[in-house]
Amino acid sequence: MAKPTIASSGGIRARIQPHISKLVVAPSFAISLVFVYGFILWTAYISFTKSRMLPNFDLIGIKQYVKLWSMSRWHVAIENLFVFSGLFIGICLLIGIVLAILLDQRIRAEGAIRTIFLYPMALSFIVTGTTWKWILNPGLGFEKTMHELGWTSFSFDWLIDPEMALYTVVLAGVWQSSGFVMALFLAALRGVDQDIIKAAQMDGASLPRIYMGIIIPSIRPVFLSAIVILAHLAVKSFDLVIALTGGGPGTSTDLPATFMYVMTFNRNQMGLGAASAMMMLCTVMAIIVPYLYSELRGRKNV
Repeated sequence: MAKPTIASSGGIRARIQPHISKLVVAPSFAISLVFVYGFILWTAYISFTKSRMLPNFDLIGIKQYVKLWSMSRWHVAIENLFVFSGLFIGICLLIGIVLAILLDQRIRAEGAIRTIFLYPMALSFIVTGTTWKWILNPGLGFEKTMHELGWTSFSFDWLIDPEMALYTVVLAGVWQSSGFVMALFLAALRGVDQDIIKAAQMDGASLPRIYMGIIIPSIRPVFLSAIVILAHLAVKSFDLVIALTGGGPGTSTDLPATFMYVMTFNRNQMGLGAASAMMMLCTVMAIIVPYLYSELRGRKNV
């Protein structure tokens, strides 16, 4: 049997070389195709069946969606999502841009401040939720500390108050995510053309006017990116709520993600849970698709 020559092995290597990158990413692409998009399609199919504890592949049309939108608990979850998303996104943007402008002044403690505010992003939402649950617990955290310091009339029981519990979720979410928004804005501010700023200063424009009239309008794409990222985090918020409030008291902090979990695994309503999951997917797609379209159209125009 003839042994392969050096020339033939070199030819094989030359033919493989252009496809090495594709061969490297092929396994991860195949895994994503099956375990992400495959399960999305499977969930979509299950949402049109009468599956309960176990999958049932008999199609029943849109009955699960009709049942879903007739449930008062689902409407509570949607209302909570709007309140949580609005406050979470708005406060994160406000804190992020203020901190970014502060750090853009090249203050001495920039490194320390940046580290302090970015550190929460290194934590999981489970850790964040558990930590804030201890801090806000009336018998363990902030309220007890105030009582021990002599302020016995102090009360901060938001965690067990159905009217205020949702705001504790907002508080914990803002604490974790505002540093990330700050980093986005700071990178954008540092990328602004300094010649334009110097020209405005030579014309006598004050620093607030430079930021409001020149710098902030020039980083509008970063605002859009931050909103999309924060909205995505808000829609799929699950572990933070579970760790902090468990969806309670009652259903006062129920969100679509926790609703889906309860219906699928606690109530054995797999078809209903799949329908709520598909509604969450539609919400995320409604946010991401227009953003991607605008980004791709902007690149084509360039």
